[in-house]
Amino acid sequence: MSDEASDEVPAGAVIVGAIPDQPSRVLKEGVRYAKLFGAPLIVAHVDVTRFITYEDPDGFIQSAPLDIDAATGEAQLQKVRAQASAVLDAADVDWSVRQLVGDPALALKHLAEQSQARLIVVGTRRRGLGESIREFFTGSVAARLAHRQSRPILVVPLEDPAADDEALWPDPPA
Repeated sequence: MSDEASDEVPAGAVIVGAIPDQPSRVLKEGVRYAKLFGAPLIVAHVDVTRFITYEDPDGFIQSAPLDIDAATGEAQLQKVRAQASAVLDAADVDWSVRQLVGDPALALKHLAEQSQARLIVVGTRRRGLGESIREFFTGSVAARLAHRQSRPILVVPLEDPAADDEALWPDPPA
């Protein structure tokens, strides 16, 4: 794992959009494609409690909280980092975690452009009334990504929690 504090974004990466308590299947599919492409993996968490106020000419993003409780976003990032570490430490792939802010689709699109990403991997939305209402108002991140940028997107289905440890399809024979 590399340190997220580095301003350098790995070129040609596979990007995984990650949220706390997301099934590990999404990360595992990201690893699968990073290995196939021989590419680094970026685990990207988007803090939706913050928004971009402006971007410096050198690319540094200035942000401000929607809520005074900035600890929420940091706690979510720590949870994503711990989940990623649990899945990826044993994987033979270079990976890093990055915190983005604002709208998830736009933030992932921007990161993909910065890294010239080979692929963006996201999971389907969580089940539940709250998520259905959120998606009604904000739209699907996967669908919005598909309509706003030109990179391939892998949307990992999460309907069956029992299938979390199963790959979408078996590895090809060596």
